[in-house]
Amino acid sequence: MGLRSAVVVGAGIGGLATALVLARKGVRVTVLERAPELGDVGAGIQISPNASRILAALGQGEALAARAFVPEALEGRRWNDGATLVRSPLGPDIAARYGAPYLHLHRADLLGVLAGAATNADGVEVHLENPIARIEQTRDVVTATTEGQNSFTAEACIGADGIGSLAREVLFGPEAPRFTGCVAWRGLVPADAVADADVRPVASNWMGPGKHFVHYYVRGGELVNFVGVVEKSGWECESWTERGEKSELVADFAGWHPTVQALLEAADPDACFKWALFDRDPLPRWSEGRVALLGDACHPTLPFMAQGACMAIEDAAVLGECLANGEDVAASLERYEALRKPRTTGVQLGSRRNAELFHLDGEAARARDAAMAQPGDPLAAGNDALFAYDAFAAAGGGER
Repeated sequence: MGLRSAVVVGAGIGGLATALVLARKGVRVTVLERAPELGDVGAGIQISPNASRILAALGQGEALAARAFVPEALEGRRWNDGATLVRSPLGPDIAARYGAPYLHLHRADLLGVLAGAATNADGVEVHLENPIARIEQTRDVVTATTEGQNSFTAEACIGADGIGSLAREVLFGPEAPRFTGCVAWRGLVPADAVADADVRPVASNWMGPGKHFVHYYVRGGELVNFVGVVEKSGWECESWTERGEKSELVADFAGWHPTVQALLEAADPDACFKWALFDRDPLPRWSEGRVALLGDACHPTLPFMAQGACMAIEDAAVLGECLANGEDVAASLERYEALRKPRTTGVQLGSRRNAELFHLDGEAARARDAAMAQPGDPLAAGNDALFAYDAFAAAGGGER
């Protein structure tokens, strides 16, 4: 008999996806969330086929498609003259190739769909305002106790509580992340406000010396999400809900292409957010007995491959299959870790490399641009490795 009960710490994308996967396997799931409500700050998120096929298997494909924007391509462009250096088709081509779409979503829309599904799922209970204080386990069970002294006991506990994971600290002690030297800006702009700015229906990545700027449509094309990353010091706050000064954002991208300038001009001065980017080495271990980590709690990833949320969703699928089909919880969690760690480590390290690639200058930038401009699709091999991955099949799963 497989797993019968689990506690999931954290009701973010990874935690809710885990609850849905386990519930479909007949597992009773208790989700503990520190926030007073299910939701998320406004920002864009990219969901590639490796994750969208999982969400569809969980019955959420149509709900997400109704809220998404389907981009035509991924494009890399030069910061000043706007030259398109590389273009990789998405849209119907990618859906036909991999059997699942590439979607741009408002993060709150994705969380809303998952939260609605979880709160209505048989066997799932979500407890808000319940930050955990400790996790204790015996040979047979694990107990998560909250700061309010509520205790929840189950056969397994999954720490999906994000980059500042208490579950990780309980298992392996505090960590010491490294500041990357980069600060990220983000914002949302009404599409109508930049209707004449040639904002293409693609995921655009503008690359420049020491900086890059990404933008794409979300919410069916109503909004444009942007993220600008700048090499600078003096700001090392990791929270992405901290407001920054629009004047600083505009100054950081002075001289960039008119499309970038138009997006910055249209940005709401009261809704320009900035956060410092910290890097973390891959963890040596993700699990201890009946407790395991998932998503950003164990492999937080720099946002330069648009795969952070996708990796958490993949984790949920593999973890669910391992736990539902294994006889021993600890062994199942070790198998989950062994199956997932090589892939997530590759994405972590690939994101590091992209940070360097996007910010090249001088002769190095010219060599990069020439390589990208070669005939064909230079991104195809990398996309294949990412998008073709079937998490259920990787775990040896049957019914989805």
